[in-house]
Amino acid sequence: MSETTLEAAKSIVPMIRANLHKIDSECRLPVGLANNMAAKGLFGLYVPKVLGGPELDPITAFPVVETISQVDGSAGWCCFNGTALTSAVSRISITAAKELFGDPPDIRASGSARSGGTATMTEGGFMVSGRWNYLSGLDHAKCLVLNCDLMDDNGPVLDENGSQVSTVAIVPLEAGTVHMVWGTMGMRGTASNDASFSDVFVPTSHTYNRTESGFYDNPLYNPQTALLLSWTLGAANALGIARGAMNSFMELAGAGTTQSPKSLRDRPEVQTTFGECEAIIGASRSYVLSTVGSMWESQVAKNPDLMDKAVYVRLAIAHAIRRSVDVVDKLFYMAGTGAIHESNGLERFFRDMHVSGQHISGLHSNYQLAGQALLGVTTDAPTLL
Repeated sequence: MSETTLEAAKSIVPMIRANLHKIDSECRLPVGLANNMAAKGLFGLYVPKVLGGPELDPITAFPVVETISQVDGSAGWCCFNGTALTSAVSRISITAAKELFGDPPDIRASGSARSGGTATMTEGGFMVSGRWNYLSGLDHAKCLVLNCDLMDDNGPVLDENGSQVSTVAIVPLEAGTVHMVWGTMGMRGTASNDASFSDVFVPTSHTYNRTESGFYDNPLYNPQTALLLSWTLGAANALGIARGAMNSFMELAGAGTTQSPKSLRDRPEVQTTFGECEAIIGASRSYVLSTVGSMWESQVAKNPDLMDKAVYVRLAIAHAIRRSVDVVDKLFYMAGTGAIHESNGLERFFRDMHVSGQHISGLHSNYQLAGQALLGVTTDAPTLL
């Protein structure tokens, strides 16, 4: 019987744990670890089976990211973000995917939804130029998935409302220049550096429009919910980090502190807070899986209520991330001075959680958008959908 993707995630945990210091100090995943994760399909949970990927549904993919994130936030983030970016191969032909990633394809990608440059129309494709940032997993990527402002001979291409039209180009990393700028308090191992390109020709077959359907008839690749399906794994990353912090706190709880020989676990206020944190994680996780499961059912059945359910998914994702930050903060405070030492994992989870929590999927604007939709008022919060 072949190894399931969740079993693969569990099997890689000892190697991640053995490389924690290198991940943090080198600001990347060590080559051996990245290669092993890639070989097990852990950077591409949504990659189509026809291209060698597991093509998991979001509910099945969720615990895979959680399992890795409980050990290291950066490795879990690369699993989540890599999955979001490699799913772009569902938008191009099999032939194009093999041109970019090899045959058999070794699909490793990074990229950015931010428009960091331009794609100027030319015969047979586009000339791509610009600089893109926050390219997580850049150290082990083969190609970048880049959102570009569309240009023609007359300048910016605008839609009927006067807004800039964009296109997405998949570009080999070797065609550009990497800029090592990633120096942060946490999530150091994501290697979220910059890359720039200057007049790189990209054939039309290596590009796509984010609003158009892809090549595969699978609800997983519905452009209406593609962003939320990727963010679902962002919530898994946050909840995994929170669970990792809980595990680290338990290791500290049996020891005395510098202020008192009494162990943390024997203190009523610590017991209360720990119980509260367990409830927060469990409730937040259930809310995400419930809403995503409901949306997924509508997606599979092609029901007309799909986007109504998507509102609750976005709300649940933001809530899970914000509450995960709360959990880590509570644990860090309750641990006292014991929390500040690198010798235990709690300070690492604290740093990672406060970087992960800055992602747009966890911002309060998501609450605003949900509130506007539920109240039936005009939506003016950013949607990115």
